[in-house]
Amino acid sequence: MSRVSFKEINQLAIPAIIAGIAEPLISLTDIAVIGNVEDHAVEALAAAGIVGSFLSAIIWIVAQTKTAISAIVSQHLGANRLLAVKTLVPQALAFNFIFSLVIYFTTAFTAEAIFRLYNAEGLILDYTASYYRIRALGYPLTLVTFAIFGVFRGMQNTLWAMKCSLTGALINVVLDFLLVYGIEGLIPPMHLEGAAWASVMAQGVMLIMAFWFYFKKTPFSLRISLNINPRMRDLLLMSANLFVRTAALNFAIYLANAYATDYGKNYIAAQSILMNIWLFFSFFIDGYASAGNAISGKLLGAKDYTRLWNLSKDISKYAIVVAVLLMAVCGIFYRDIGLIFNKDPEVLALFATVFWIVLIMQPVNAIAFMFDGIFKGLGEAAYLRNVLLAATFLGFTPALLLADRAGLKLYAIWIAFFVWMLIRSAALVIKFRRKYLHGKA
Repeated sequence: MSRVSFKEINQLAIPAIIAGIAEPLISLTDIAVIGNVEDHAVEALAAAGIVGSFLSAIIWIVAQTKTAISAIVSQHLGANRLLAVKTLVPQALAFNFIFSLVIYFTTAFTAEAIFRLYNAEGLILDYTASYYRIRALGYPLTLVTFAIFGVFRGMQNTLWAMKCSLTGALINVVLDFLLVYGIEGLIPPMHLEGAAWASVMAQGVMLIMAFWFYFKKTPFSLRISLNINPRMRDLLLMSANLFVRTAALNFAIYLANAYATDYGKNYIAAQSILMNIWLFFSFFIDGYASAGNAISGKLLGAKDYTRLWNLSKDISKYAIVVAVLLMAVCGIFYRDIGLIFNKDPEVLALFATVFWIVLIMQPVNAIAFMFDGIFKGLGEAAYLRNVLLAATFLGFTPALLLADRAGLKLYAIWIAFFVWMLIRSAALVIKFRRKYLHGKA
């Protein structure tokens, strides 16, 4: 059999889509609820958007051990050598937990200084700092959960992660309404801080569920061996390359938000909506990238290069179909989507003038994300790092500076993102084609 079946791909991809959108869904729910509070809605929306982008940046950077664990576990599964990584997994979980504490203590107490770098000031700065300090309590919960999800993916199962993530997202929605708006006589309205606590509690539930599946469904434990597993060096090296890559990725997002904040509160509010929708789409499409990540690692371990090449073609087609469907749905409801998040006419006008760029870039995003996933499964972290550095500093940044100088404002930001994604997708397709076109490495 020279192809991975449609059923095999979707058994991993569909649960991964649902699991992947849970985290951005939490942020989108926060923004939708916060953007409709009665007092200082625009400032609260701007603050939630800035913090959401920063949290995504940090989590994406430090959660790259999830991808590294997935790649190593799947490669050993394909080679029938899973026993060799039995001590590696609990050591990786412990590493993520310790690292998350370091991140928390180095950012929670410097929140004002961090968000001044985003050009936040006045009430927006006060909101971002208080909101972030609570959300940051979720770092240990989220990063350990993500590491466990990496184990699940390496074991060729994304259903367990889906169940955890979907439960967490639903709990967050309910708690958002209860804590932000309150219940008269029972729960006082907590506004922005209520949304933050809702997120932390939802993340706690996800971690508890993840541990249940980990103990019940996998061959791994939490027993930490004092002898460092030989593959720990590979895991840390892969993670380090992915850290640098994701840092460059998030530099682009930081720069976009800093410029939008500098344009004014209505611009950063509109940018917050655009950015979170873009992230939602990214995580949605990334479900197929997760399938590519898990299956490609297994095929590499089994040295099945013909199926690996065919996998890249099939999974890209499926992802483009998903991207086109997302474009079509948003095209139909183009004018109504912004109203979910805010009612301010100036914010909505800015959103509507730029949203079409976010939509037309989705097929390009799909290709980039698919090959991102496959290259991660193959352990090609160094190449992914180099591509992101080039795309960010030779594509995104010059495009943003030039378009900003031309006075394009929000257009400048999203033109730069389009250039960024074109470079990423082209570089990955060319490299993979050269290496695996004829069914051999």
